[in-house]
Amino acid sequence: MPANGNRPLKLQFGLINHEGRYLTAENFSFKVNASAASLKKKQIWTLEQDSQDTQVVYLRSHLGRYLASDKDGKVTCEADGHNSDCRFLIVAQSDGRWALQSEQHLRFFGGSRDYLSCFAQVITNAELWAVHLALHPQANLLSVARRRYAHLSLEDGEVAVDVNIPWGVAALLTLVYLDGKYGLKTCDSRFLGNDGKLLTQSGRATAYTLELKCGKLAFKDCEGKYLSPMGPTGTLRSGRCSKPGKDELFDLEESHPQVVLMAANGRYVSIRQGVSLAANQDDETDMETFQMEIDQETRKCTFRTSQGNYWALVAHGGIQSSATEMSANNMFAVEWLGHKVAVKANNGKYICTKKNGQLLAVSDSIGEDEQLTLKLINRPMLILRGENGFICHHKNSNTLDASRSVYDIFTLQFSNGAYHIKGVDGRFWYVNSSGLVCSDGEAPEDFSLELLEHRRLAIRGKNGKYLRGDQGGTLKGDAVSPGSSALWEY
Repeated sequence: MPANGNRPLKLQFGLINHEGRYLTAENFSFKVNASAASLKKKQIWTLEQDSQDTQVVYLRSHLGRYLASDKDGKVTCEADGHNSDCRFLIVAQSDGRWALQSEQHLRFFGGSRDYLSCFAQVITNAELWAVHLALHPQANLLSVARRRYAHLSLEDGEVAVDVNIPWGVAALLTLVYLDGKYGLKTCDSRFLGNDGKLLTQSGRATAYTLELKCGKLAFKDCEGKYLSPMGPTGTLRSGRCSKPGKDELFDLEESHPQVVLMAANGRYVSIRQGVSLAANQDDETDMETFQMEIDQETRKCTFRTSQGNYWALVAHGGIQSSATEMSANNMFAVEWLGHKVAVKANNGKYICTKKNGQLLAVSDSIGEDEQLTLKLINRPMLILRGENGFICHHKNSNTLDASRSVYDIFTLQFSNGAYHIKGVDGRFWYVNSSGLVCSDGEAPEDFSLELLEHRRLAIRGKNGKYLRGDQGGTLKGDAVSPGSSALWEY
């Protein structure tokens, strides 16, 4: 089977100093300070490794400039490329915090507020930085040594690292940040303990410090041992190693949306009968599940099967799941029609369902036979991040904030082409008469999801308007079109 074809996620994070403040790159004069109380855009840093020496890292700000230190310990963030003053070494501490050492001048970076320097000869508390990952917390976990993905194995009550392609909701893991450490949460909301057992509550045994080695992640438990896949099924639990080797290293990879499609005949599109696609099945299995991979530039998407092949347009408008190489005939345009979708192939024709269930791209316009119901299956727990931060319950009202550095986990429920969104208290989202999105509904309200961009979706209320974060950071359901403030990483 082919590998998943995903790139590891770029490691983006915030750095928190000894006073609980985040390292910030200001928009003016390329100044840096450690004054911010939360993780927003200006506090996000991207780690880049040196191509020659993997121990050396560069820290790039949200402005695309690099952190640098001169011989006198003066710190700036103005360099627009890698130079010798931008080269740092990460000295990881036992509590998971980092000391950043200038490779050129061998001094350590630290300080508080506006008084940051890289002049300390020894590491004190002022030179230590806690790492807060800024990437979207839901991902697939790939073992570097085994080249296999982690997934929840319900039968064995464990997280097993033994699948070639991260398929279905079981392969989705959520990283939960708490007091500088991380928990690994499965799709059924349980936490992975260091003994490999799954627990309903987080605690000491479910808290891991993240360590970085050669651009890969290692998870260190409360006893100083590291998570690794053990035994034939790759049971994920702490081993005996107190230093991370290849077996203890992982990549986080983006989790693409996986969907099932129901045709106008009320049956699921499937590859169970062979390479030709047909809507002829009554149940949802891996054979009826397809991974949507959306192209950033064209917004067209490919549909990938659990075997690793792609949908392809073939002669006479046929659609087969036979392609292993990418070409224009693998690309499809999805049109979002409220609670339904239509799919247009590379020949400019819409896919329609014939009487026998066969799918053919032969239609010039959209009628009932060209409409499909698309159901997103691998986000039962929904975490949404907009251009200014995560969506979170407002502390003192029934509205929702859309610019927080912490997130709430919402429950997504599918209902006949629409979705209901439920908060932690079991109440539902709805849009009130003044266009505010509220979270205390007793009854569910229908929303539509549109998977418009690579890693980003839009949410449409029953008033036909899109959900957006306004200037004050409040979530509203009043956008006419899905602009940047109405697109959500999920």
